[in-house]
Amino acid sequence: MFHAPHGYQRAPLPPAREQEPETPLARTATATPRSGAGAVTTPATPARAATPAPTPGATPAPKQRDAFFDNAKYLAIVFVAMAHMWEPVMDGSRATRALYIVVYSFHMPAFIIISGYFSRGFDMSRKKIQRLVTGVAVPYVIFETAYTLFKRWADDPDQSISLLDPWYLTWFLIALFVWRLTTPLWQSLRHPLPVALAIAVLASVTPNIGDDLNLQRVLQFLPYFVLGLLLKPEHFRMVRRREVRLLALPVVLATVVFAYWAAPRLDLGWFYHSSAAQQIGAPWWAGVVMTFALFGCSLVLTACFLAWVPGRTMWFTVLGAGTLGGYLLHGFLVKGAGYADLFETYPWLSTPPGEIFLTVAMAVVVTLLCTPLVRRLFRWAMEPEMNWAFRRDAVENARQRERRPAAKASA
Repeated sequence: MFHAPHGYQRAPLPPAREQEPETPLARTATATPRSGAGAVTTPATPARAATPAPTPGATPAPKQRDAFFDNAKYLAIVFVAMAHMWEPVMDGSRATRALYIVVYSFHMPAFIIISGYFSRGFDMSRKKIQRLVTGVAVPYVIFETAYTLFKRWADDPDQSISLLDPWYLTWFLIALFVWRLTTPLWQSLRHPLPVALAIAVLASVTPNIGDDLNLQRVLQFLPYFVLGLLLKPEHFRMVRRREVRLLALPVVLATVVFAYWAAPRLDLGWFYHSSAAQQIGAPWWAGVVMTFALFGCSLVLTACFLAWVPGRTMWFTVLGAGTLGGYLLHGFLVKGAGYADLFETYPWLSTPPGEIFLTVAMAVVVTLLCTPLVRRLFRWAMEPEMNWAFRRDAVENARQRERRPAAKASA
């Protein structure tokens, strides 16, 4: 007896500002200039070039985005959305279940590692805390409420709003909030990754942690975030070398073959990281083994994924800035299809041609949800400024005073 696809009930799912993506999933990194196939170099700077002094009141130049990370985020969110659409139709297809296992092995780890990488600059300063609140906490409250109301309207009138019990996709936002708050702690430890792995192991054998803030996922996915904090640009250069790209092909092929063999034997609950081993029906020691096994497998597949992410600007690079929209909004479509009994009404959707159709359709839909237009339309919910809610610090007040005389003079 297998667990029902837990992800379809409370599906996990895809990376912060400053040195963070522009939104929890979509805020961009500062661009790292590239030359050659995957090489990253520092642009040549004249030895004695003088840096012009900023003009008082002038708008600072925006940070340049890194095409590699925008490409990675867009491609990862496409995998996320496709896997979510496979959940209600994969029970009769061993091949689809195998692909689902492969995708779930790396798509969340990839997002979380990138989130950690761009959270390295989080230092509990007032500016960073403000961005954490507006970019993570506020979207969590809005979409946790929206998803609950949607379920109440479409399926369960008794569904209650609970900000302590994340539902469906919103778990990642609350997890990111907790992880980023603890960033200074991990950066102060001598060996943070072994400590994070130990915490994940303990969580995997502790069934009474409870559902508050989805702590099982927060703790079991923690090592990936901590690993991201430890990474440097040269690590991403390493996985994008030509020999790694070539090696990634047989590795992924072997993984797909193994997943096809394991599909009817392996409980999907392991890949959601939302339950202890005992809750999945396994002995406690299996949680220890699977934590390390999945961590190793996820890192290998994430490296294979990143190895084939283009480093140059592509037609979809601009969509990397809008992956938060793709992440949070596509869930309404997936859940809506289930509430409307779409898969029972049209059983052909569970056939191979139907599964291919759903895969392509969801890839198109999530692409549209990542567009700049959608990002602008939902900025109030995903990237609110909320300057009215925060006090200005002394530096900002001084800048405001400097700008007033300059503005009067220009007028």
